[in-house]
Amino acid sequence: MSQRMALYLQDKHPISYEIEMVKYAEEQGFSEIWQADTRLARDCVVMMSAFLAETTTMRFGSGVLPIYTRNPAVIAATWSTMWELGGLTPEGESRVMLGLGAWWEPIASRVGADRRKPLTAMRENIEAIRQLFTMEEVTYEGEFVHLDRVRLDVAFGEIGPRDIPIYLGATGPKMLELTGEICDGVVLNYVVSTDYIRDAVQRVGTGAAKVGKTIEDIDRPELLVCSLSDDDPAEAMLTGKSLVAYYLGTEPHIMKASGADPDLVERVKEIVGWPATEADYRKAAGLIPDDLVRKLMAVGTAEQCRDKVAEYIDAGVTCPILFPMLDDIKPVIDAFAHWTP
Repeated sequence: MSQRMALYLQDKHPISYEIEMVKYAEEQGFSEIWQADTRLARDCVVMMSAFLAETTTMRFGSGVLPIYTRNPAVIAATWSTMWELGGLTPEGESRVMLGLGAWWEPIASRVGADRRKPLTAMRENIEAIRQLFTMEEVTYEGEFVHLDRVRLDVAFGEIGPRDIPIYLGATGPKMLELTGEICDGVVLNYVVSTDYIRDAVQRVGTGAAKVGKTIEDIDRPELLVCSLSDDDPAEAMLTGKSLVAYYLGTEPHIMKASGADPDLVERVKEIVGWPATEADYRKAAGLIPDDLVRKLMAVGTAEQCRDKVAEYIDAGVTCPILFPMLDDIKPVIDAFAHWTP
């Protein structure tokens, strides 16, 4: 049986091209797409809906939707709508998955999001949304979530429960444990090492054990950068370095998880600010050593990328969510179609 594979899409490629590649990935046996809610560039709900309308069996998840951008009742209604749009897979599963996250700095504070006590806020949102998916009336009184006799009041059509799996995009140890405790799956972060993944999986398992589950009960897809080129592996490496520079310079939660040298991080931050340009990323790429890139992502030829992805699977990843970095997505799909590690 071939390995379950997915693609991660942000805003690097034109939307019309991404739709074509999603359809091609479905034809080639890819199981799912995880769509970023990318900064303030692309909305995951719009993109997932477009993909659902153009495909028949593939599954789609938000990778991930910040809980601070919508209240839980609106999130539940939105995913219920996409559940109706997509229908079920031939195996009877929901074609939509709900991936939630706690957002990150500097964007959260700049748009006025109140990120106090993110663990509490996340727990309340997930508990409330899961109750709303039952289609029963919900009253929930928490510190952040307040529902007073609320239900998804579908007047026409299917009114049965929405069996929509809930995932949490978690990076830190406490959020990883919370994921194992209350979610169906975790969306593990990218630009991290296999050592980090092993530790993260263990922490998810710790959370699962609190409620009588095991790690095997928790799905563990991981965003995984794939900078692949058989024709120009040197360009693939340079592009990978640019991405590492971006994350080291702008996203502290990933910077910490990457294990990069703090001195290197400070030098990168002198070049890459917020918001940074593609030219800034390329300039900072010169500071990033090859071995750090190979530690944090799949880069180089198709064979090199497959070998690296296999390491992440061995570390506990159930479904690699490949993030194609170069302009042409098709070689990434072809390299992993019907692949067995």
